[in-house]
Amino acid sequence: MAIFAKYIFITGGVCSGLGKGVTSASLGRLLSNRGLRVVIQKLDPYINIDPGAMSPFEHGEVFVTNDGAECDIDVGHYERFLGREFTRNNNLTSGRIYSDVIEKERNGDYMGKTIQIVPHITDEIKNVMRNVGEGEDIVIVEIGGTVGDIESMAMIEAIRQFRKELGPKNSVSVHLTLVPYLECSSEIKTKPTQNSVRDLAQLGVFPDFIICRTENHVKLDTGARDKIAMFCNIDDTRHVIHNYNCSSIYEVPLIFKEQGLDQLILESLDVVAHRDNFSEWKQMVSKLLHKHEVTKTIGIVGKYVAVPDSYLSVSEAIKHAAAECGINIDIRLIPSEELERPNTDIGHYLDHLDGIIIPGGYGRRGTDGKIMAVRYARENNIPFLGISFGMQLAMIEFARNVLGITQAHSTEIDSETKQPVIYKNPNGVRKGLFPSAVEKGSTTYKMYGKAKISERHRHNFEFNNKYAKKFTDNGMMITAKNDKDFADVVELIAHPFFVGTIFHPEFTSRPFAPHPIFKGFVKAVKEIKK
Repeated sequence: MAIFAKYIFITGGVCSGLGKGVTSASLGRLLSNRGLRVVIQKLDPYINIDPGAMSPFEHGEVFVTNDGAECDIDVGHYERFLGREFTRNNNLTSGRIYSDVIEKERNGDYMGKTIQIVPHITDEIKNVMRNVGEGEDIVIVEIGGTVGDIESMAMIEAIRQFRKELGPKNSVSVHLTLVPYLECSSEIKTKPTQNSVRDLAQLGVFPDFIICRTENHVKLDTGARDKIAMFCNIDDTRHVIHNYNCSSIYEVPLIFKEQGLDQLILESLDVVAHRDNFSEWKQMVSKLLHKHEVTKTIGIVGKYVAVPDSYLSVSEAIKHAAAECGINIDIRLIPSEELERPNTDIGHYLDHLDGIIIPGGYGRRGTDGKIMAVRYARENNIPFLGISFGMQLAMIEFARNVLGITQAHSTEIDSETKQPVIYKNPNGVRKGLFPSAVEKGSTTYKMYGKAKISERHRHNFEFNNKYAKKFTDNGMMITAKNDKDFADVVELIAHPFFVGTIFHPEFTSRPFAPHPIFKGFVKAVKEIKK
């Protein structure tokens, strides 16, 4: 198969969590801003087929694409930075690759050959990298984990082979490392970077660029860059890039731009692109970072708050909307399990909040605490947004405490409940992009400004329409439905802002295009008087 795209391979060293996803997304933004069509692919070394069944404690948020793929959190960064919609082909794991190879072997595709890591697994990895590049100018491939991890070695070997097949000027290797700073001696240490590059080189991949992650107060001076270039076999010191901690992830493209990373990579790939005007991105970042006179506090009540990345898209969507509405937002992560402990003062956790969000989730643990938070928001006129499971719990709370259906529950939590206000979808799981019809004149319609919408879903439990009339008769209106008449959005009329969505609006919010639901919610938070 002819290959026309140019490839950028991004690996990480020293330790995990350095921000390869943001680095990939930032570089992608810079290159797409030069008029190039850029796609990003995440290859994760773990054996799970995808992160869909993994606990957020293990892997953070599960990001869902239009085609219903359950993806790594970094795919969210790719979409938010590039403004493109990606698919299941943009995130593959070792588990999925091994599974596909085994399935081919069972089907006889390998004609009875002995299946091995090399060439069969590595060939499959090269195939997925090659296929995602069709119709693109630049493909950025991010390898999860850290160089030296045993589970990623097949992916590194595939990169080595693929770079050789691509030939000169058709690929570059970018290695992201940690450069620690020792306070006791007031000096930075380059040895971890040297060791990481050596480990990568031993696997046959030689980085063309090294991106050095540091704390924000650390200066990567000329001496340090020269040293890293010398001992990591980098010919041009300009290819040693400094990436320091900053206030917003959306500043990273600006940091790279200042150092000319996009132009240096284009020269390495022998690509000519037009000069870009980065003023729009700069204005957006300035808007996000601007300090306003008004500051409001929003609480995200969930059971995975010990890992903030569990609700990353929700937090980002709040920030996007806050910048648009012209206020500062202080986001507080509140553990739902704490709220349900005996003799807990709920007001201690919630009284200072100007808005409450119950995000997606599943399972019994922490459910009662979330229901208590819903009730608190409803009774105290605090703007409320319930997302997916959060909407379902809002319906249960309303049924119990307003409609008097005291045994109301979800069959997900209590399969024997006699009052299944929420029950399993008889038509199966809704996962991915689905359309809805919006009720004209509703708050939902005012937020969207249109009667037809499409949003991303990830759930298999729905509101039971058997109870719909009781809800609507008491002010809980269903303001958006799908073609099977299931409730997609609900609103409490006699409330400053009380909205529940069965879908996930956070997945399609962008820093330059905040989601209408979040804009409506943050606007209500801004206007609330407490």
